Amino acid sequence: MNLFDIVGPVMVGPSSSHTAGAVRIGHIARRLLNEPVAKAEIYLHGSFLATGKGHGTDRALIAGLLEMRTDDERIPDSFSWADKQGMEYSFAGIELREAHPNSVLLKLTGKNGRYQEIVAASLGGGRIKICKIDGLEANFCGDYPTLIVRNQDQPGHVAEVTSMLAHKSVNIATMQLYRDKRGGSAVLVLECDKEVPRESIKWLEKLEGIYKVTYLSLKEGGEEP
Repeated sequence: MNLFDIVGPVMVGPSSSHTAGAVRIGHIARRLLNEPVAKAEIYLHGSFLATGKGHGTDRALIAGLLEMRTDDERIPDSFSWADKQGMEYSFAGIELREAHPNSVLLKLTGKNGRYQEIVAASLGGGRIKICKIDGLEANFCGDYPTLIVRNQDQPGHVAEVTSMLAHKSVNIATMQLYRDKRGGSAVLVLECDKEVPRESIKWLEKLEGIYKVTYLSLKEGGEEP
């Protein structure tokens, strides 16, 4: 059992699931986008939609997208901070199929034009799960440096990725594979014990049959140079 399951995280806000979890979702989504958010379309599902406003879920999500942490005293004023930074944001309701009650769909556009769609859930005690990225399964917690590789479903890609990590002495904590159909699009999700070098990610992006590489860095200032 994690200590957060007993006492909850250090946080600003009334609810670990609706506030602290929402901040973490926003923060991880910002990291996955890998650039400042220019526009955020936010769609709330289930209890996030029903009771989220009273618990500050909307402000918490924006705070996370601004890279605030769960204990940041600016969270209640996150809308003002977003306005000052020129971030556009909107909220609406949505019904997500087979989703956790505390779920959200984020459609994010970065200041340099990157676009990412993320479905995430707050599981309680500040714990979260990234469920989908760009419409494809992901299912990771955001506690480890995470490499998400979207590729054509054909032999060799898993070996290329895992061999590269072994060459860089990066140990794999967990590995998940998903595909939409045989020979279609596939997704490889790897949670790692340490950061993956940026040059290795750029190398992966150039391989034939690789559609997109998304990386969650936990380092401060871990953006592209």
